[in-house]
Amino acid sequence: MKMIPLSVPCLQGNEWQYVKECLDTGWVSSAGQFVNRFEDDICEFTGARHAVACVNGTAALQVGLRIVGVQPEDEVIVPTITFIAPVNAVKYCGASPVFMDCDDFYNIDVEKTIQFLRDETHYFDGYCWNRKTGKRISAIVPVHVFGNAVDMAKLLVECKERNIKIVEDATESLGTTYSAGDLSGYHTATVGDVGCFSFNGNKIITTGGGGMLVTKNAELAEHARYLTTQAKDDPVRYIHHEIGYNFRMTNVQAAIGVAQLEQLPDFIVAKNKIYNKYTKMVADIPGLNIAPTPEYAHSNHWMIALQVDEALYGEDREALYERLRESRIETRPLWHPNHLQQPYRKYQQYKIEKACKLHEITLNVPCSSALSEAEVDDVVQALAINSILENKSAQAL
Repeated sequence: MKMIPLSVPCLQGNEWQYVKECLDTGWVSSAGQFVNRFEDDICEFTGARHAVACVNGTAALQVGLRIVGVQPEDEVIVPTITFIAPVNAVKYCGASPVFMDCDDFYNIDVEKTIQFLRDETHYFDGYCWNRKTGKRISAIVPVHVFGNAVDMAKLLVECKERNIKIVEDATESLGTTYSAGDLSGYHTATVGDVGCFSFNGNKIITTGGGGMLVTKNAELAEHARYLTTQAKDDPVRYIHHEIGYNFRMTNVQAAIGVAQLEQLPDFIVAKNKIYNKYTKMVADIPGLNIAPTPEYAHSNHWMIALQVDEALYGEDREALYERLRESRIETRPLWHPNHLQQPYRKYQQYKIEKACKLHEITLNVPCSSALSEAEVDDVVQALAINSILENKSAQAL
């Protein structure tokens, strides 16, 4: 059996043509028509007003936090269940994370976050202050995990009342849209003050690396563009009034991104079919289920989360991971909760419970956009082996 990877890019559009154009014209660095075109295309697709291409999603998050006013010694609310990048970005700004639990969709628990804000902070002199640490809470980074939209509506109200800026980590959720309530029709990343996308090789579209910052605020966009290009006040004489970064995306990367974005609607359709097929087939295996997605949004289904009930299934998550690996099926356990990571154990956490449970039972299964129905069948067959063996054993008795 050939290996079934977890998530690999699908490069079947105009990628070669656009990259060749970059090579033929010599526009291969951070200047060129494809950088501007990719930014414009992202705006058109998501409804964002402004977009700034970046070297990667983490850089976009770091710049996003900086332009909304996060200062050294501030605090930023983050989920414990996420890839570590947004937590690191908080530290890059000299600020400290405050960790929150997750909900049933692996996203930041909005209700607990609101409870924390109401019970553990106070508003004074135009800012929100942590009663325990005495530090200013200047921002929050809600992460749309696996493509599942965070329930942002209530969070928006609470943060606005306390002057807490919202930097959405939509690095996994390009193409996810809200379908109910006041946010119906909005794309993730376009709800808060700033939103950030990633185009890493395993994302729903890729540029090989790369990221994008989007915002509805023209001044924030201008500041982001300024900072990502080394904060040049005079690009001829190299005068700088702020510390900037070399964070711009290359024209070659953007060319791939333009071609990938042209295919994104088809990728989302494919991902939806894969998710539905897994959900239907896994439902017949005792002890396993595919994690649900929020009813208030249409998910891009970037990653598919399998949940393992050891008591019913007969194997725990780790044993299943090893068995599938031996069968050449690549899976990935849920990220280790960040409040338990060595660099972050000393920082404040608030009533974290569900995150640790989901960490123990969750395994991401293969979900590439080009994953075939036969490959899904192979994965499910491997998952069902325990159940098949148990049934045969019971029949023999």
